[in-house]
Amino acid sequence: MLIGQYISKITEKNRISLPKKFRSELGDRVIIAKWYEGCCVIVSEVSWNQILKMLTGRMSTLTRAVRDTDRFILGSAYELDLDLQGRFVIPGTLKDYADLSEDVVFLGLGNRIELWNLDVWVKKEKSVQGSAEEALESMAVQSTSNEE
Repeated sequence: MLIGQYISKITEKNRISLPKKFRSELGDRVIIAKWYEGCCVIVSEVSWNQILKMLTGRMSTLTRAVRDTDRFILGSAYELDLDLQGRFVIPGTLKDYADLSEDVVFLGLGNRIELWNLDVWVKKEKSVQGSAEEALESMAVQSTSNEE
């Protein structure tokens, strides 16, 4: 399972090393693409296919929302082979999209990794914490009312 938070640096040549813990889960080839809220997503080929089915597999490509999702995610995706140290070059379009500068953070989220600009993530994490606390409180209330 992909979990945890790892801070890393991008080199002048736009190379970055995937954390060793994640490499053992993903293998030597990964997919990287634009993701929501201004970050990139990194997944294995197996997880990529599962994500595609979830996003667009059951819906008609006749709908604008599905076509736009295809364009946004599929149109920005790259297959990357990791070198022996687990490094890869971040495509320029993705680096620009996620405003990736020298300091970045990898977030393991079960079946995927999000790659964020570290400064952007620090701000986002504060708002996420508040939302998560509210969601947990709501689930606790629902759980209690279901027990009655």
